[in-house]
Amino acid sequence: MVAEQQLCTFFIQEILFGINVHDVQEVIRPHTLTPVPLAPPDICGLINLRGQILTVIDLQQRLDMGKSAMGLPAKLIEDPPGFYIVVCVDEQIVSLLVDDVGDVLTLPAETFQPPPATLTGRMRQLLAGAYPIATGFLLVLDTAKVLNFNLKNSFIH
Repeated sequence: MVAEQQLCTFFIQEILFGINVHDVQEVIRPHTLTPVPLAPPDICGLINLRGQILTVIDLQQRLDMGKSAMGLPAKLIEDPPGFYIVVCVDEQIVSLLVDDVGDVLTLPAETFQPPPATLTGRMRQLLAGAYPIATGFLLVLDTAKVLNFNLKNSFIH
């Protein structure tokens, strides 16, 4: 049994989220974003990261938390807002758009709890659970579920 878990934390609409640090390749400032015509609303577009083309997922949209700043008309965006968290799960590499990044936190496994019962819908489906912290809760996303949610309708392969 794992005694503790390390999480890369980030914010969406001032709510603290985390993902397993082992799934995170890097955190970067946004690059020029190229939109993909007719893409689902949670796909912001594509970026070129050192020669590798990555899909950018608008995590706010994917979690069904409303439209983010990226909910703009489809055009080349040279200075997008937020941060990109580049994640890799099962050889699938994508970038998650978030509002801001936090710290890497190490939390004891025994305080990990199932997702709060008050959460419903898509967010609850994509959460692994939550940690109680001094300021409320740290909501932990299941990275594999986030990447594979509605996979048949997205451009991630």
